[in-house]
Amino acid sequence: MSDASFSRRLLAWYGRHGRKTLPWKRPRDPYRIWVSEIMLQQTQVATVIPYFKRFMARFPQVRSLARARLDEVLHHWTGLGYYARARNLHCAARRITKEYGGSFPRDFETVADFPGIGRSTAGAILALAFGSHHPILDGNVKRVLARYHAIETPINQRETEARLWMLAKRHMPRARVADYTQAIMDLGATVCTRAKPQCTLCPLRKTCRAFQLGTPQDFPVRAAKQKTPVKTTRMLMIHDARGRVLLQRRPPVGLWGGLWGFPECTNGDARRWCHQYLGIEIETDSPWPTRRHSFSHYRLDITPIPARLVGGTPQAMENAETVWYNVRRPVRRGFSAPVKHLLEQLRASRSIREDT
Repeated sequence: MSDASFSRRLLAWYGRHGRKTLPWKRPRDPYRIWVSEIMLQQTQVATVIPYFKRFMARFPQVRSLARARLDEVLHHWTGLGYYARARNLHCAARRITKEYGGSFPRDFETVADFPGIGRSTAGAILALAFGSHHPILDGNVKRVLARYHAIETPINQRETEARLWMLAKRHMPRARVADYTQAIMDLGATVCTRAKPQCTLCPLRKTCRAFQLGTPQDFPVRAAKQKTPVKTTRMLMIHDARGRVLLQRRPPVGLWGGLWGFPECTNGDARRWCHQYLGIEIETDSPWPTRRHSFSHYRLDITPIPARLVGGTPQAMENAETVWYNVRRPVRRGFSAPVKHLLEQLRASRSIREDT
């Protein structure tokens, strides 16, 4: 199949089966498309849609996002994961407001330089919003092209990625760039799926090398899978006499950067740790069951430990990075999914009484 035939068949399929009702499709606004593309990084459409709608209701324009406190932005991201995306959005929104008057720039190099964007996401935003001729190479597109051309080298190799970028550019049509960009993403997401691809529904199947070989599930080729490491931590759910729990803001970078969570004691005696590092005395109760949280490269086993503050609440601890949080009267802060769930359990627990 020629490159023109590839795009023509894909666009014809998109006209009949493409996802044209996604909430960021209308109106075709670069801000909405940008937010959706960031949310869709490593997250499926069905999960993103309700988050996107709530985010747009609160931050309808780039200026409203730029004016917001990071805590509130993270609050609206809670549960979506990969929180660096929210921090990057907020940072870039402030740059766009300050340096470009709130108008999303059209220059590729400028957009690709914004935090959290990069080459593929920049291409997607500019192609979808303005019809600019920039190829993309997200996970769905990589899978479609790797199968169509039966690329036998591992997908994560630099040489493979360079070849895929060349193919992505070669297959792009001169016209209807926005529709083509959405079409190839839709094909990968709904037909050329990672598991059980629906080849009989694919408009490219007659000239797809993987389909001709009868082994589409063998592509893309992946490097040998390594054993996923497991890490452990203990979250100290310390409450005072008024039923408030101690929360700390995590460092701005790294795991759950900028979010609020419980103090974490990775080893040693929890009471001794609190005396040494927090300057408080506690009594611990029986740990709650350990729960596992999965990240892309490792698993984290979390053991929640309820604890009571001994003596009065030290007022000096209350500052910009440490708060005594009333679980009965929650305020908008950013939490990781495990911390959010633990706070909800504490709220329902009779061991935490109403603030007086």
